[in-house]
Amino acid sequence: MTTRITITRPDDWHLHVRDGAMLKASLPFTARVFGRAILMPNLVPPVLTAADGAAYRQRAMAVLPTDTKFTPLITCYLTDDTDPDDVERGFREGIFTAVKLYPANATTNSAAGVADYAKIERVLARMEKIGMLLLIHCEEVDPTVDVFDREAVFIDRRLIPMAKKFPGLKIVFEHISSKIGIDYVRSAAPQIGASVTPYHMQLNRTDWLGWGNRPYMYCMPVIKTEQDRIAIRQAATSGEACFFLGTDSAPHPVARKLGVIGSAGLFNSPVCMETYAQIFDEDDKLENLEKFASLNGPKHYGLPPNSDTITLEKTSWTAPEEVLFDGPEERALIYRGGEKIPWKVVSA
Repeated sequence: MTTRITITRPDDWHLHVRDGAMLKASLPFTARVFGRAILMPNLVPPVLTAADGAAYRQRAMAVLPTDTKFTPLITCYLTDDTDPDDVERGFREGIFTAVKLYPANATTNSAAGVADYAKIERVLARMEKIGMLLLIHCEEVDPTVDVFDREAVFIDRRLIPMAKKFPGLKIVFEHISSKIGIDYVRSAAPQIGASVTPYHMQLNRTDWLGWGNRPYMYCMPVIKTEQDRIAIRQAATSGEACFFLGTDSAPHPVARKLGVIGSAGLFNSPVCMETYAQIFDEDDKLENLEKFASLNGPKHYGLPPNSDTITLEKTSWTAPEEVLFDGPEERALIYRGGEKIPWKVVSA
């Protein structure tokens, strides 16, 4: 029985750390374990231009020790009016790693997202030409579409036509949440890869709603059926190159998270790597953890793996319940807070 494992330092290919006090409180959890992380641009205001991206990267680095080995990877928030020249300039200057497509009003701070897909084609064509990745929140925001079907409808209406029209455009299907999504990514690889969260591998909608509404499990895309959870888990633990780690960790002030209209997102960065290790161990797939966490993502992004390692050990610890980010009245609940977790990062 394996009780200790050393792997190439992993990367987080989907991360929210917000800004200001919340950035200062949340980013160190990621920087301690990961070599790189894709920082989502849905701030207030969003990261719309190369200048915005450079400023956000500077703010992120400012909350970390000067000798940190961690590299934040900045993304551009795509709108109907995004300038392809600015996107290319940001990419060539090393400011932008990728562009993020939020359908308008799909999730937190996405009101300025894409409403007219015809208007973004000039940006997609430029990205295809220069080899820049497109990251997509794959949900169709249409009041006639059931919330549990948004991912499947987006694939049919948007993603399949987009991938066909721009065959050289590398795409990341973000926080994949359905068996339909898993099957599609397999069929569309290597053009399309998918990031996988720990909670979509652990939870189903009965966990969320079956014994009272548990608002801290609310996310977008929503967690779905047991069949979906199993398909996601089997794909991620398989070691297949088109599936890789992306926590979608997303802190919210507890008052907003548990409000009458709660915010979508699970703050899991304090426990994410340990949770992934637990899942892979439970499924007797620890030999594939390094592929999923450390190798597949860099390959899809065209980047080298990290050169150093981390070590995890099978030793029980209790996850903290919350993190304070701006005094005692401002706190964010941590996914699995208060639970005993059987794996722990012991060397990073």
